[in-house]
Amino acid sequence: MALVLFLTFGMATPVFAAEGGSTLHYFGAAIGLGMVVIGAGLGIGRFTAAAAESIARQPEAAAQITAAVNLPLFLLEGVAILGEVFCLLIVLMK
Repeated sequence: MALVLFLTFGMATPVFAAEGGSTLHYFGAAIGLGMVVIGAGLGIGRFTAAAAESIARQPEAAAQITAAVNLPLFLLEGVAILGEVFCLLIVLMK
C-alpha cells in the first residue's frame, strides 16, 4: 500500500508542481538499499549455515573451517557496506 501511495505521489509531484522536482531517486535508492541488505543477509546466512554444518559434521576441524570462513564473510560484508554507501550517495548528491 505504501509503495502504491509513494509511486502515485512521487510520479504526480513533477506534473502538479510548478518547479517540477523529481523524488524518484529516493525510491530507487531505497529499493537498491533493500536489495543490498537482503542479498547480503541471505549470503551471510547461507555461508554461516554451511560453516556451522561443517563444524557439526567434523568438530576437530573447527579452527580450520572458521579460519577459511572469515575472509569471504568479511568480503561479503564489505560489498554490502559499499552498496549502502552508494545508495546514500545517490540520495545526498541529487
